[in-house]
Amino acid sequence: MAKKQKSAFVCTECGADYPGWSGQCSQCGEWNTIKEVRLGGNKPGRDHSGYAGSRSAVQLLSEVNLAQAERISTGLQEFDRVLGGGIVKGSVVLIGGAPGAGKSTILLQAIAHIARQWPVLYVSGEESLQQIAERAHRLQLNSAGIQMLAETSVQQICQVLDEEKPQVVIIDSIQVMYTADSDSAPGSMSQVRESASYLTQYAKRSGVSFFMVGHVTKDQSLAGPMTLSHIVDAQVVLSSTDDSRFRVLRADKNRFGSVGELGFFAMESTGLKEVKNPSAMFLSRAEKPSPGSVVTVLWEGTRPLLVEIQALVTESQYGNPRRLAVGLDQNRLAMLLAVLARHGGIFTGNDEIYANVVGGIKVTETSSDLAIMVGVVSSLRDRIIPYDTVFFGEVGLNGEIRPVANGHARLNEAAKHGFKRAIIPKSNKPKEAIKNLQIHAVSDIQEALAALAEL
Repeated sequence: MAKKQKSAFVCTECGADYPGWSGQCSQCGEWNTIKEVRLGGNKPGRDHSGYAGSRSAVQLLSEVNLAQAERISTGLQEFDRVLGGGIVKGSVVLIGGAPGAGKSTILLQAIAHIARQWPVLYVSGEESLQQIAERAHRLQLNSAGIQMLAETSVQQICQVLDEEKPQVVIIDSIQVMYTADSDSAPGSMSQVRESASYLTQYAKRSGVSFFMVGHVTKDQSLAGPMTLSHIVDAQVVLSSTDDSRFRVLRADKNRFGSVGELGFFAMESTGLKEVKNPSAMFLSRAEKPSPGSVVTVLWEGTRPLLVEIQALVTESQYGNPRRLAVGLDQNRLAMLLAVLARHGGIFTGNDEIYANVVGGIKVTETSSDLAIMVGVVSSLRDRIIPYDTVFFGEVGLNGEIRPVANGHARLNEAAKHGFKRAIIPKSNKPKEAIKNLQIHAVSDIQEALAALAEL
């Protein structure tokens, strides 16, 4: 009599397990995300020692080797920056992005550079080898040292790796890989999880570095179980900006570098080219100044970034005024408007307010509070802010302007791009003057509005 196959119910959003089907996941609150997956049996030879590979001996923390892990450069400084300085040997990097974002292109460019010094292998499970060869020819890459393999079985792939012994491997994509240890269909959550686990264990045992290409869902999050993000060492996402010519690579997880680091690229006929000065990319402002346009300095990863924030204040045409923020936290916008009314005496309760970050970048830090507030006041009063003025600072609930991190580096970045004036928190005022930059240090909203009136 055949043994009854085991199954589990897993949430596709957060990876939570349930004994039976339910309409709503109690962990993340999403509806209709719990799917049934079949569980493979414990077949002979399967290593269940965990995602990191075989068991190691117990040792004292003080005796652990502190030598820096050896890294391999991808040939693209922006890519290396996001990875934390290059590819760590034995690491597993998951790279995601929407179709057409350039995932295969950037990996093909990187592996062509690495192949000059190290043996590499490109494993394709979706595209034919001819398609990849045509792309390499179009990108004018030297493909002489790139080994190719069309395979979807992780066991077969690892056998080839044992024979060829490459240093860097690209898996394109992890969603089409399958392992014989799971009876589920390729592409299912259990297959993706088990395949990624199998390859990660091989990477840790052998010291081979892996790049896994991952698909994204309609809301631009990585497809597959949440466990996939926990298995890999780094998770990066390649996305487009509002200008289709540019791409932004960001790190959502990195065990060997900082999280939140951004890399900027321009899509050209010969592939992705690095953008050495991303601030200039986001500051392509209109020739004619307009009210509500303000420039602020963000801190993304390990460097400053100048971006333009636009605000529009208009009379409400209906009974319920709208508050819409694109690229900003809408709740924080509502909070800043309340602080502006309470401590600045500027009321916008009957007006519709729209705020936008030019270029499609997402603002996640609070240093843009002062710039947002100034943009709202500028649009409300129909007053143009001079193009050579920059703002940054966090606004508190009591109307105080709080300091932000790396203030001196932000000011230097603004001066380098030709800005002449800066309105910043008093605690961020540098001890020494910055050449060609006039600094107005303010401590609260009243002082900020007074400095704004003098412009």
